[in-house]
This record gives sequence, structure tokens and C-alpha cells, in this order.
Amino acid sequence: MSLDARTEPEPAATESGALSEAAMAPPETGFDTDTHRGPLLPMIIGTALFMQTLDSTIIANALPQMARALGESAVTLNLAITSYLLAAAIFLPISAWVADRFGPKRVFRTAIIGFALSSLLCGLAQNLPMLIAARMLQGMAGAMMLPVGRLVLLRSVPKSELVQAMTWLTMPALLGPILGPPVGGFIVTFFSWRWIFFINIPMGILGAILVTIFLPDVREERPGKLDWTGFALTGLGLAGIVYGFDNLGRGALPTWLVAAMLIGGVASLALFVRHERRVDNPILDLSLLRVQTYAAGTVGGMFSRLVIGASPFLLALLLQLGFGLSAFAAGSLTFAGALGALVMKVVARPIIAWFGFRPILLGNAVIVAAMSAAYALFRAGTPHWVILGVLLVGGFFRSLHFTALNAMAYADIDAPQMSRASSLATMFQQMAQSIGVGLAAVLVHQAMLWRGSTELTAADISPAFAIVALVSLIGMAFYWRLPADAGAEVSGREQAGN
Repeated sequence: MSLDARTEPEPAATESGALSEAAMAPPETGFDTDTHRGPLLPMIIGTALFMQTLDSTIIANALPQMARALGESAVTLNLAITSYLLAAAIFLPISAWVADRFGPKRVFRTAIIGFALSSLLCGLAQNLPMLIAARMLQGMAGAMMLPVGRLVLLRSVPKSELVQAMTWLTMPALLGPILGPPVGGFIVTFFSWRWIFFINIPMGILGAILVTIFLPDVREERPGKLDWTGFALTGLGLAGIVYGFDNLGRGALPTWLVAAMLIGGVASLALFVRHERRVDNPILDLSLLRVQTYAAGTVGGMFSRLVIGASPFLLALLLQLGFGLSAFAAGSLTFAGALGALVMKVVARPIIAWFGFRPILLGNAVIVAAMSAAYALFRAGTPHWVILGVLLVGGFFRSLHFTALNAMAYADIDAPQMSRASSLATMFQQMAQSIGVGLAAVLVHQAMLWRGSTELTAADISPAFAIVALVSLIGMAFYWRLPADAGAEVSGREQAGN
């Protein structure tokens, strides 16, 4: 069987390959898409993502207090973060099969409830092993939330409205990085660190109720048997890569062990590529990468997303260790990037409709790289209003770039392929962010070795911004090959008459 013959074309698709609105409506549910257009549906899904991003931001700030309370070192307690990443990486590939087998609405609601319950267990943990176990459960739930939640949206919204829906989807998620540092600092200062997990419980209850009432039950035909071999290979591969890059350059693990994890991860994924060609229903469908818009949005976008992983890590080092700012002062500056992203959400749709995806991605890739490289020019004496302005503008264009990538990736994907497309895209996104952090750590470490210094300075951190920015430009090779009218139905360029 060839790679392109695995998925039957959707019967209700038009001759152009675009799904009609009737095809996008969930079958046999009586669901009226008109009642669920606008911000309600994507905002509900985005609220669950807000809970996830807020949790990940808060725990990073609370690690020192958690370490003292549990009698561990802060370096050791970093396992509370990496255990979540490991579990999420292992179970991401299975999310598509689970969603198709049990229904996206049911799985998404269960994931929200599971995330809240595992948060309760995290807050009740009395030692490090209990915390790691609870965090792994949390990672399993988190692995289902983003791809399955996005799948519900993709199957419920007509493609002509996808840009606007993606805009509303990401708005709540953007609030997590904004609110995380101040909320986390407030909780650990005036309350117990355990409350950083307990606050997920009311949010989880509210989310489950809203999902039950408002989300459509968008089902497809049940999938075949689970590809257990593929599940094992992708799980080992992603775990090795994510955990390996997360520890790259940190010095927490021996160099040989980190190298073994990375090599083992790459080898496992290479074996999966070979395995995927020989089975009818692989856990990840790599034939989707033959769709040009999808490949540009996922593989090409992976290089652009390196900046998302590297920049927050490097900025925290530069502002706090390089410039000597407090965590609160540094957070007060870096929130400008998220604020710029929020401002962009208001104007993303008309900008994309006017220019189209290809010009936006080509031009914006250069702008995003330039703004990220500009962080290397920050000095201890740089006025804070200048730093705020650069971060604000950078956040604006970065958010526009990723809104375009996220929407365009699904422009030519038919309904039966949506679940696998969402899982595969999420896998690329998570790998990109992990690789970004690992690359940044290696660059900083190498800069220190070059100077022969054991103490980190701003001079060791600044060059990494420019190098990561240059690497991100590799994605332009994918954007350049796009046709001028790529994703026109989704971008709205057809309706704009351009």
C-alpha cells in the first residue's frame, strides 16, 4: 500500500478538496454549526489550555520553595518538570487514536478532569517520588488536552472561519505566561506552594461543565486496532529527544547519558519511519507531510518555534543573572511579549486575508528572527522602556506568525485526517520547544567554555539569541515553495478579492 492511499477521501468534500459546511458538521448529532460560531467554542477549548500553560509557568517559579519544603535540592526537583514533559511526549502520539475510538468530546472532558485530579495529587504529595508520579499523570492528561481540544475545533468550524477561531483559541492560552509569574510569586510568598496545584481544581470543574454543555460531539468512524509497535517506538523516540534536549547543557546528567538518550530517541523515530510504511493504520500518519501546506505549517514551523522554546529561557537568564534584576522585575518586562501577542489577535484575520499565507510567513520569518536577534543587543544600561518596546513588537509579529502557521497547516486536510494531523502537529511543536531550550543551553555553555569562565555573564547569553534566530530562518525554505494562493479558503484571501 502506498503512503497516499491510507485515507479515503471525504465523500462530502467539494471538487476543490475543501470541505463543505455540511461536511464539517458532526454527523448524526443534530449540531448546528451556526450556534457555535464566534468566540464561545474556541474560548472554552482555550481555557483548558490556559490551565495547562498557567500550571507550567507557575511551577518553574515555585521550584525553590518546593525543594525546601520537600527536603530536596532545586536541581533534583527539576524532575517535577521533566517528568511531566516525558509523560506528555510518550502519550501524545496515541491521542488521535484515543479521540477517534472514544470520541473527542469525551476524551477532552476526561483529560480536563484528569488534569485537575492529578493536580490535587501533586498538591498533596509528601515527597519527591509522590510528586513525580502525580506529575506524570498530569502529563498524560495534558497530552490529550491540546491535540484533542484542537481536533474538536477543527471539526466544528468551517475552514473559512479557521483563522478567527485559532485567534480566539490561543487568547486564553497566552494569558498563562502573563499571569504565571505574578500569580506564582504571590502564592508561594503568601500561601503554601501546594496552592499552585490546587487552583487547577475549580478551573477543571468549570471547564468540564462548559465542555459538557457547549462542545459538539464530533465523531468519526471508529479506528482500527491500536498500532502498539508504533506507540512504543514513538514513545521511546519522543521521550529520548525531549528529555535529552531538556538536559542538554545543564550539567544535571552525565554527558554520555544525555547523548545516549538523544541517539536512542532519533534511532527509535527512524525505526518508526520504516515501520510506518508497512502498516495500514500507523499511530502517526507521516503521509500527511506530503500535503504541502501541512508540511510548511508543521515541519517548516518547527524551525520558527525554536524561538518560542529558547527566548523565554534566555531572557530569564539575561535579565536575572546577566543584569541582576529580580524575578518580579524581569517578569514585569517579559510580559510585554505576551501583551504584544494579545494585541495582534485583534488584527490577525484582516492582515492574513489581505496578504495571504505565503507573503506573511516569508516576511514575518525575517521580522521574527530580527526581533529575536535584537535581544542580543540588550545591555544592563538599556532603558527599560526600550526593552519593553522591543519585546512588545516582537511578541506582536511572533503571534501573527504562529497564528498563520496553525491555521494554514489544516487548510488542505480532510475531516477524516484531522485527528492524526492534530497529533502529529502537536508532536512537532513539543519537539521544537524542547530542542529550542536545549540548543540555547548548549550555546550558553559553549560560550562560557570559550571564555574559560565558571560564572555566567550577559556576554555568554547574548550570542545565543542571534544564533537561534538564524536557525529559525531554515523554515523559509518550506514557505518559499508554497504556491501564491496556498490556503486561500482559510486565509480569506479569496473573499478579499486579492
